[in-house]
Amino acid sequence: MMIPIRCFTCGKVIADKWEEFSSRVKSGEEPSKVLNELGVERYCCRRMFITHVDVIDEILKYSEAVAKKSIV
Repeated sequence: MMIPIRCFTCGKVIADKWEEFSSRVKSGEEPSKVLNELGVERYCCRRMFITHVDVIDEILKYSEAVAKKSIV
């Protein structure tokens, strides 16, 4: 799923930093360093980045399968 727009605990906007965080971590940088450089200092906001699982691609597979099944 997409990352929430705001932190669940404090309400700070965090979604605008997700793309850069995700790409930098995938390229091999340390998540704590990236979060520090992005200015994400509160542990509640850091939790939102560290624990997020991006499953939208897997959910779309099921949606497409259901759509094909209903057409046939």
